[in-house]
Amino acid sequence: MKNLSSQEARQLIRKGDWNKPTAGMAEAYVQVNLVMLPAADAAEFQRFCQRNPKPCPLLAISEPGDHAPSSLGMDIDLRTDVPRYRVFRDGVAVAEPDNISSLWRDDLVTFALGCSFTFEHALQDAGIGIRHIEQGCNVPMYQTSIATQPAGRFSGPTVVTMRPMKAADAIRAIQISSRYPGVHGAPIHIGDPSLIGIRDLSQPEFGDAVEVRPGELPVFWACGVTPQLALQQARPAFGITHAAGHMLITDMRHSDYAVI
Repeated sequence: MKNLSSQEARQLIRKGDWNKPTAGMAEAYVQVNLVMLPAADAAEFQRFCQRNPKPCPLLAISEPGDHAPSSLGMDIDLRTDVPRYRVFRDGVAVAEPDNISSLWRDDLVTFALGCSFTFEHALQDAGIGIRHIEQGCNVPMYQTSIATQPAGRFSGPTVVTMRPMKAADAIRAIQISSRYPGVHGAPIHIGDPSLIGIRDLSQPEFGDAVEVRPGELPVFWACGVTPQLALQQARPAFGITHAAGHMLITDMRHSDYAVI
């Protein structure tokens, strides 16, 4: 699946032939987290992203009601091209459908946020193993004690992804991911998870637990699931996001977001 084009990957998802996490899929292309909110809530959420660029790196904002934003690619349909969505009503996640065509509204503004899946290809090219890809599961994601900067009603803790690595690989991963500030950039913590409020690596709040082998360090990156906890705090009447690990694959290439 890693050698698929972005359009081929989206077609698989649109047809219902791929309903799993998108890590390692169409590796040349940028994957994004999505938040869709009514226009009345959009300005406040945009301020939240601007105040929290590490977990919420804002790559694109759609016009209200635009389910096919050309800024993200050709023949994109935001209603069908994500393997699984999360629907929020009054801040509560009430459903996880694979198609939101029946829920689409003409006032929905879509925010596309950078995703760390985008730079995983570069880590693999450097010989660094990505455990959740090796194990064929979703990346583990944890709620931390690191608070975000509030913006109006939007606030809450930062969510992180975790990838276990040997110390030398962790150093190299810092160097590589630092070149991708638009998709979370460098890790925000390495080592003892309790220092950022994580009690048990075997119990992620989102995604799947992965094996941490002797001699490995847990390496934590800020995660685009953070806005989902902010939605729970803000309690907008309606909102839709991607389900954790189930991203939109765009036509943007990862090389466009690399900083030399």
